[in-house]
Amino acid sequence: MTWNIHRAIGMDRRFKPERVAEVVRHHQPDVLLLQEVDRGVPRSRRMWLDHYLAEACDYPFHSWAQARVLQEGSYGNATLSRLPFQKRRVFELTVAWRKRRNALYTKLRLQGGRRSLHMFNWHLGLSAMERRQQVAKLLHSGTLRHLGPRQSVILGGDTNDWRNLLFRGARLAEEGFDAWAEHGRRRPMRTYPSPRPIGALDKFFWRGPLVGNHFHTSRMTLARNASDHLPLLGEFHFD
Repeated sequence: MTWNIHRAIGMDRRFKPERVAEVVRHHQPDVLLLQEVDRGVPRSRRMWLDHYLAEACDYPFHSWAQARVLQEGSYGNATLSRLPFQKRRVFELTVAWRKRRNALYTKLRLQGGRRSLHMFNWHLGLSAMERRQQVAKLLHSGTLRHLGPRQSVILGGDTNDWRNLLFRGARLAEEGFDAWAEHGRRRPMRTYPSPRPIGALDKFFWRGPLVGNHFHTSRMTLARNASDHLPLLGEFHFD
């Protein structure tokens, strides 16, 4: 599941992390990719939201990557998992003078220890050119470049890709990634704004011996109030 939780500030402008936790507990994803996760910020009662959600939702493994430092505290991306981490790394995706962005990479050990899952949790920029440059940075990074075709890789998060241009325009298709709707054979999964979504901003891309079987947004009324984005859920099976 990927979800931009908007610092747990809902559509009523109230900070209620317990709403986010309830939605997560309802869906029970094995791996949870979160964006806009505060640590030590006054607007979120100076809580470390990744720690709060990991404890409230019973995730034994979690990691956080600082994207931007504020006057007090900071925020970034967090990955929560029921599967143990083998590796962790943060990739800088900031372009020139624009807002700081990054991708949090975690390598997860699957049950039995014979396979690994490589997760990239990102939150991309607001302009199309910026996003293309950010994707190129990640594609040319040593970690992703050296993952072979038999390695299972998932890119997930808030892409800010209103026009669904990333899949082809940023060379993800050419690099062997698959997508649920961006190839044009299915309707996009609209996630923003949460009360009446019109934009499919939150996406998954994957490659390797993975099959994306089913994708959907949360239908919980609470999810429409807990953040300005809806959670996007995807089911993956190994080929």
